[in-house]
Amino acid sequence: MATAYIYDAVRTPRGKGKKDGSLYTTKAVELLTTTFKAIQERNKLDTSLVEDAIIGCVTQSWEQSGDIAKAAAIHADYNDIVAGVTLNRFCGSGLEAINQAAAYVMSGQVDGLVAGGVESMSRVPMGSDGAMLMTDPNMIASHHIVPQGISADLIATMNGFTREMLDEFATESHQRAAAAWEEGRFYKSIVPITDVNGIALLEQDETVRVETSPEILAGLNPSFEQMGVMGGFDSVAIQRYPEVERLQYLHHPGNSSGIVDGAALLLIGSEELGEKANLKPRAKVVSFGIVGAEPTIMLEGPVPASKKALNKAGMDVSDIDLFEINEAFAVVPMRFMDLMKVSHDKVNVNGGAIAMGHPLGATGAMLTGTLLDELERQDKSTGLISLCIGGGMGIATIIERV
Repeated sequence: MATAYIYDAVRTPRGKGKKDGSLYTTKAVELLTTTFKAIQERNKLDTSLVEDAIIGCVTQSWEQSGDIAKAAAIHADYNDIVAGVTLNRFCGSGLEAINQAAAYVMSGQVDGLVAGGVESMSRVPMGSDGAMLMTDPNMIASHHIVPQGISADLIATMNGFTREMLDEFATESHQRAAAAWEEGRFYKSIVPITDVNGIALLEQDETVRVETSPEILAGLNPSFEQMGVMGGFDSVAIQRYPEVERLQYLHHPGNSSGIVDGAALLLIGSEELGEKANLKPRAKVVSFGIVGAEPTIMLEGPVPASKKALNKAGMDVSDIDLFEINEAFAVVPMRFMDLMKVSHDKVNVNGGAIAMGHPLGATGAMLTGTLLDELERQDKSTGLISLCIGGGMGIATIIERV
């Protein structure tokens, strides 16, 4: 089996995903094109060596529809031979794109690809594609499907996580992200977004709040209580888990991931690609795992997916130096750390999506680049990325520096 190498990784800053966000005037294809151009320019890359572009994008409607992967390759003036495919594995889409690219290379069928993701949540609102899994009454009723926030509160209730614990974790996310930006840890991979005149619209993540504290977060109202009580979703969850007498509504905007815009891209290929392009690999993809999970509780996929990836690699969790576990909700990485017996000083050391946001289709690729940069900064070897996924799934990837 051939080795799939990571030659480079870039990402845009994450902009607030609302009309007053700095990237609201920038279309998704422009965000993604910026990363395509950065990969080409940074590596003096002959784009005829890139055979395909695999891009994750969750809400594929309006201007994010129509295979944005190929559209960005065209817009970035890549060689006409570059193909493109856009995929949707919900929140795992960006990492799924990387895993599929790696699998192509490992199979020996493809030598060079770009892979990543994009999401403009300010211009193309989440759910505007009419996602059947989340909107069809028959589907929801027959399979006890609830909104992800209800799932997060269900996990917290069943496992004894308190509001104070979740808010402490969220505060730490902001503090770590603020420190990382202050120390310049993200600059290696960040590509600023500019307007048509070359003036910077955004140069760093927009939603980090250094002033965040548990006391401030304590003043925020729970986000999912109304839909749980008035919408009846707490009853749906309790039908599936009758041992729960009453849901505790613990998650709110301050301890959940932010809605943001952004894009990320990696250059992945074989040893032959590196020789032809005169590039040295930074890391290799060791293994990956994808699992389904029970669709009511939904968000517990990272643990079995990570165990699957570790098993495929013949590794133990103690062999992993650093982890990036997506902070969809505070309880997700906290539950991961509890079950996997991993210390917080190895997990999301530069903060996560609670502070910097979760651009659905791009996040997995962003986490991979962030992890690679941090492994290099700390001169460590091996890292694991994992995300929970809507509908009940989990995805994980192990990378190793070379």
